Amino acid sequence: MADPQMVMYDEEFRQISAVIEKLLREANAKVIFLVDKNGQLIAGCGETERFDTTSLASLTAGNIAATGGLAKLIGEKEFSILFHEGEKDNLHISIVGGRVILVVLFDSRSSLGLVRLRVKKASEELTAIFDQLKRKAEEKERSGIQEFPFAEITDDDIDNLFN
Repeated sequence: MADPQMVMYDEEFRQISAVIEKLLREANAKVIFLVDKNGQLIAGCGETERFDTTSLASLTAGNIAATGGLAKLIGEKEFSILFHEGEKDNLHISIVGGRVILVVLFDSRSSLGLVRLRVKKASEELTAIFDQLKRKAEEKERSGIQEFPFAEITDDDIDNLFN
């Protein structure tokens, strides 16, 4: 059975936000982004206004896809953690629960060891949240309930919006 369409609910979004905000503090990071493998930004915290988040999300997903190709060439399933070291800032990129990409931007106020330690704990928490979302989606699929977020919008509502 194919994975059901993942729908983000407010409760899980708040849980995800709390986990990444805690990671931001505990890892002494500058920015945290959570991105899906299609390159869509799910959540972010920290100094996010400094970045073109759309580009960052899509380039991160592309980076994961490219290194996934490299991994397959050498007989690996994937490289679950990537690290990019810059002059001032560093990027720690990891795959969480096989579903999403966690991006941590940090500088000399933190260390790779601390970031890795804190990311491991946050990844476990995020995996549990995404497992919960997947179960909800599967239950809705089994029960035949389909959610169309714009189903209740009428033509009159659209007309009123643009008038």
